[in-house]
Amino acid sequence: MATRPTTSRDIAAELAFLSRALKAPALLDAADRLAERATAESWTHQEYLAACLQREVAAREAHGGEGRIRAARFPARKTLEDFDFHHLRGLKREAVAHLGTLDFITGKENVVFLGPPGTGKTHLAIALGIRACQAG
Repeated sequence: MATRPTTSRDIAAELAFLSRALKAPALLDAADRLAERATAESWTHQEYLAACLQREVAAREAHGGEGRIRAARFPARKTLEDFDFHHLRGLKREAVAHLGTLDFITGKENVVFLGPPGTGKTHLAIALGIRACQAG
């Protein structure tokens, strides 16, 4: 019967190093909690690994949008929900809501806002850009 060689390993230090090397900080944060849960619920190694990776993916998706917004360097933080439709009677909420679905991106179409100064063109453009960043 083969026995495992006994070596002194600092698993916590290894996990810290490997998570930094992989740029996966959420993985390190979740590993201990998930290990306890895996032991308590008799998870397989694959189930534990999948749970750890799911936490990292979820964290990246949550933080990815903010990183893209910062990288875009928008002049202000605007949202479609903050847009004031009251002073623009010709602008249809349904049209703006449709743009908010970002279907124009998947359709590889352009959006052009025309109008005099002060009508919200920049607000809408930034809001769509922020929504696109959040959607990835």
